[in-house]
Amino acid sequence: QVQLVESGGGLVQAGGSLRLSCATSGRPFASNTVGWFRQAPGKEREFVAAIKWLGSTYYTDSVKGRFTISRDNAKNTVYLQMNSLKPEDTAVYYCAAGRSGTYAYADDYDYWGQGTQVTVSS
Repeated sequence: QVQLVESGGGLVQAGGSLRLSCATSGRPFASNTVGWFRQAPGKEREFVAAIKWLGSTYYTDSVKGRFTISRDNAKNTVYLQMNSLKPEDTAVYYCAAGRSGTYAYADDYDYWGQGTQVTVSS
């Protein structure tokens, strides 16, 4: 059983920064990949970033250069550092874990957190 808990969302001005956290628990072998997705009202859930067991990272083009995914193994926590935030980044952000070797689609993941709201105002 893998459990994920997101935190760190909030309201920020455009150009500001937030760091999201995803605290994980459960059997380590069950999850090869931890990813971040986001979903705005009326839109499909969108891949944001992912990190694999050995540390390889991946980003969607719209956040590359602004967002950084990282991991603290001692704390069993994955982070998403978000800089230079834009209003279009406003969404509910979800942490997900999966055993699949692929990472860019929601169906690649088996476990999901409850989401944390990020709102960027202009």
